[in-house]
Amino acid sequence: MTQWFQTFLGPAAGWLVAHLILILLIVLPLLLLVAMIIYAERKAWAAFALRRGPNVVGPFGALQSFADGLKAFLQETIVPSAANRRLFLLAPIITFSVALIAWAVIPLGPGMVLADINVGLLYLLAASSLGVYGVILAGWASNSKYPFFSAIRAASQMISYEVSIGFVLISVVMWSGTFNLQGIIQAQKGIFGFFNGFVIHPLLFPMWVVFFISSMAETSRTPFDITEAESELVAGYQTEYSSMSFAIFYLSENINVLLMATLNAVLFWGGWLPPLDWAPLYAIPGFFWLLGKALFCFFAYAWVKATVPRYRYDQIMRLGWKIFLPLSLFWVFLVSGTLMLTRYGLPH
Repeated sequence: MTQWFQTFLGPAAGWLVAHLILILLIVLPLLLLVAMIIYAERKAWAAFALRRGPNVVGPFGALQSFADGLKAFLQETIVPSAANRRLFLLAPIITFSVALIAWAVIPLGPGMVLADINVGLLYLLAASSLGVYGVILAGWASNSKYPFFSAIRAASQMISYEVSIGFVLISVVMWSGTFNLQGIIQAQKGIFGFFNGFVIHPLLFPMWVVFFISSMAETSRTPFDITEAESELVAGYQTEYSSMSFAIFYLSENINVLLMATLNAVLFWGGWLPPLDWAPLYAIPGFFWLLGKALFCFFAYAWVKATVPRYRYDQIMRLGWKIFLPLSLFWVFLVSGTLMLTRYGLPH
């Protein structure tokens, strides 16, 4: 498509127009999917609590998310008089932008990726680390105690669990031999001769458990949502926000959760590969396999949120620094030692 546009518009303008169209082809379906998974998540919570959930707006309540978005759009954006107005309004924009840029390297199918770079995993780590800046700006610019406490909590929590996630990813990179996400997916083909995915491998399954739990902490999902603990901090760093600024934070949070669910699928469940290495299953387009795996992980997040109570702050820090960090670091040595013995051989 890029070459076609460059033929008519020239090299620079053609490249720009083609990539803008590709970005829209990712962002617009992504926003629609987020609206639908918010509805599905609310339905799942209702089922766990023996309630009906959204059931009024649209068939079976399916348009509830769009009604909520319209309501937020029509409300007035109120900026506290003591807040730093520029940073206050900039914070949700930063959070939303950072939530979107990570999708540039996510392979949605064979060859279906906006930027197939060799260091895709490092790019994801860098992009996910930037999300904390929007939260800190929101808490500080609000000029209020509770949002500021929430921002400090968010910063410490994200840093704590990003360290563990980094060591988990090192294990995955060593086993697959590449930082490229397409290459990592291909390395998961035919584990034990029949399964596509590292999750079945006895050495990498514990790292998936650590990654799954750490991804909930990274996105401040229950039981790690101490940044928004309503019994302590009202609504956390979002306390002073209203209208679309609040809606953008909420949308960004769910985009990040969907990103982490997709990363679970890409790094451990075979990505766009079918679950079993069986020829007839490859007839189904890889995008649908990836979508199904990501939605399964998202359902697991909703299940945890509906059933597990919130942890205390000290418990969350202890889990990150005293359990996950030593475990993931030890696993790096274990995986590297296993590879030296089985794949590369000991040096003479």
